[in-house]
Amino acid sequence: MIKAMPLATLMAAVVLAAADARAETIFVSNEQDNTVSVIDGGTLAVAATIAVGRRPRGIEASGDGKTIYVALGDDDRIDVIDVASRKVTGNLPSGPDPERFTVSPDGARLYIANEDDNTVSVLDIAGRKITADIAVGIEPEGMAVSPDGAFVVCTSETTSMAHFIDSKTLELIDNVLVDTRPRVAQVTRDGKHVWITSELRGTASVLDARSHAILAHIDFAPPGVPLELVQAVGVAIARDGERAFVALGPSARVAEIDARQFKVLRYHLVGQRVWNLAFSPDGKRLYTTNGSSNDISVLDLESDRVVKSLGVGRSPWGVVSVP
Repeated sequence: MIKAMPLATLMAAVVLAAADARAETIFVSNEQDNTVSVIDGGTLAVAATIAVGRRPRGIEASGDGKTIYVALGDDDRIDVIDVASRKVTGNLPSGPDPERFTVSPDGARLYIANEDDNTVSVLDIAGRKITADIAVGIEPEGMAVSPDGAFVVCTSETTSMAHFIDSKTLELIDNVLVDTRPRVAQVTRDGKHVWITSELRGTASVLDARSHAILAHIDFAPPGVPLELVQAVGVAIARDGERAFVALGPSARVAEIDARQFKVLRYHLVGQRVWNLAFSPDGKRLYTTNGSSNDISVLDLESDRVVKSLGVGRSPWGVVSVP
């Protein structure tokens, strides 16, 4: 006769299986606390808090998911976190007041936007040194690199431009006027389009990555929300290129967009002053940082609903998720 498994053992096995099925880790930079929150993707609970330098904002992962980089605006450096030990293992130089940055596809470089001196710094990670400073517009912020590593895009908030940089020559090759106060740039995985958000206009522009022509303007108008609260900031584009999501700041909404037709499909209510976005590694969830409510929202993309709000530190700013 087969013995029945005790209920407690069965439930433990179910919980373990669920955790194993989502063995991801989410890292959130908390701008006012000078910390990074570490969230277990299986339990959706804060598993650790890592002290970093002053004013952490931009946060990115290495290609292998083993290292997290955090830009420290008030310390003019990049802190390096080991994912396995959840400890800061060192730091790297940056330019003054680094905000956003992007990792080159080969993992060899960081391209860093430095707000205070209007440059993009090129950091050799292995050599731990800045090899070039490229002059761009005033208040650079958004940074993106093409999937093949051929070009880099930087946005300048005050100049309202997207700057295209050749990654081989490290020369500025084009300046494109976009909508007012552009914040984030994102290159699609096929390398064909560049998405750029405009905070003050509450729009997103889609540019042709080769000609740099503007192909589409997407306006956002969540029902019942005053237009002055609609401020487009973070953008995330699904791996399959079918959907895109844009964080709309004080409106507490995330826009879901048909990324082929450039049409808004729906708006999702999330936390207050939603700032930045990141997909889970399997693409089934979207995480949002909500700077005024000091939490993140977990948007389940299969059911199209927020399944959890989770408190983190003060003024959560950036988010990244690794397997």
